[in-house]
Amino acid sequence: MALLATAPWGTQTALQKRLGFSANPLRGCQHQGLKKIVDTAVADVHLLDLSSSTAHKPIMCRASAPSAVMAPRRERDPKKRVVITGMGLASVFGNDLDVYYEKLLEGQSGVDIIDRFDVSKHSTKFAGQIRNFSMEGYIDPKVDSELDNCFRYCLVGGKKALEHAHLGIEQLNKIDKERVGVLVGTGMGGSTVFSEGVQSLIKGNDHITPLFLPYTLTNMGSALLAIEFGFMGPNYSISTACATANFCFYSAANHIRKGDADIIVAGGTEAALVPAGLGGFAACRALSQRNSEPQTASRPWDKGRDGFVMGEGAGVLIMESLEHAMSRGAPILAEYLGGAITCDAYHMTDPRADGLGVSTCIRKALEDAGVSPEEVNYINAHATSTPVGDMAEVNALKQVFKDTSSIKMNATKSMIGHCLGAAGGLEAIATIKGMITGWIHPTINQFNPEPSVTFDTVSKGKQQHEISVGISNSFGFGGHNSVVVFAPFSP
Repeated sequence: MALLATAPWGTQTALQKRLGFSANPLRGCQHQGLKKIVDTAVADVHLLDLSSSTAHKPIMCRASAPSAVMAPRRERDPKKRVVITGMGLASVFGNDLDVYYEKLLEGQSGVDIIDRFDVSKHSTKFAGQIRNFSMEGYIDPKVDSELDNCFRYCLVGGKKALEHAHLGIEQLNKIDKERVGVLVGTGMGGSTVFSEGVQSLIKGNDHITPLFLPYTLTNMGSALLAIEFGFMGPNYSISTACATANFCFYSAANHIRKGDADIIVAGGTEAALVPAGLGGFAACRALSQRNSEPQTASRPWDKGRDGFVMGEGAGVLIMESLEHAMSRGAPILAEYLGGAITCDAYHMTDPRADGLGVSTCIRKALEDAGVSPEEVNYINAHATSTPVGDMAEVNALKQVFKDTSSIKMNATKSMIGHCLGAAGGLEAIATIKGMITGWIHPTINQFNPEPSVTFDTVSKGKQQHEISVGISNSFGFGGHNSVVVFAPFSP
């Protein structure tokens, strides 16, 4: 309608014909053509007062919506439809997709006391720490010697995702590598290399590794994957704290839809479990301090929640245009329907209590996906187990989803902790595995649930559930909000 309000009359006439209006000047709001574009209960429509001498001055009038509002249309162009053809991860439950999801379905906690460094002086002494990480067959030991865990996890997760997508070396040599990109972000970059370098300088040692600077940069995971495989498409990182991975999925999909690439390796990686990382989040009063019972410390939507539990890992998806995936006979696991990103513009660490930034993000994501709220029946929530954050998210969800009776909502973080920049990646994998298996994992540690949470939070164990449309939420310090929408693939 903005075009009708400002375009010259000749252009307006052409537009009116395309929209179904008559060629007569628009003088009222009851014209049947308006029914084709009004999608809210009452719309403010800006029209030109063509009867006056000031023909370009807009006037306001009200229009009634049709009685039945049609759901928005989904993308049908195979060049612009984005599908998931592979997944890879590094997690507290290992590097195998099936084992990871089996542990989640079992409701097993991966949280325990940290043994990587001395935690005796820390107020929080536990996390979802990865132990016995295996990179055999994926990273050359010579390269690995000084590599930060953040990029170890990225390389293993990315390579496993490529394997899963049937993109081994032989297959990669058959595709145009100028049209393959990498977009794997991280919230904090190479934390271990950075911390050790700073400590070395503090101790008076003026010799630090020449890789100190490159291995602390957030873009290095994407760069290393591209260097190894020769991917010359869009390549960068996004760093929006705990919203990072979803931001990467959103941007990767838009590159594909614009025609910049056929395939993008996208996701998040994080390895911030170092003394400075643990101490820094504790200083923000963001962490649980339930040291005597770490396995039950992450308690989403429970009245006794007292903060999040740190985790680490990587979650990576192979995102591909449907046209390209079908041309090479790729396995299609699910479809990315759409997404959105917004900012609370409110506070560095606290979310808006009314959830406005989040609810706006969800609505925009559904609009981008061509999905109505009534079609969504699964939510993988951000749900970090913080006193304010959990309920702010629920308040936002209830603004969008008026009827919560058919929606299942769970919290992956209750078992693996909060993996910061990698959280959205690991949770997207959980969402897609739920679609593939028909089973969704439980939310553990709900001993005394908040009564205002009216969603089924899958608190009694895994549930069989056929996901029609699922959303995955991620929010980060700085007020960054990101929501992505997935669905089972349907030709």
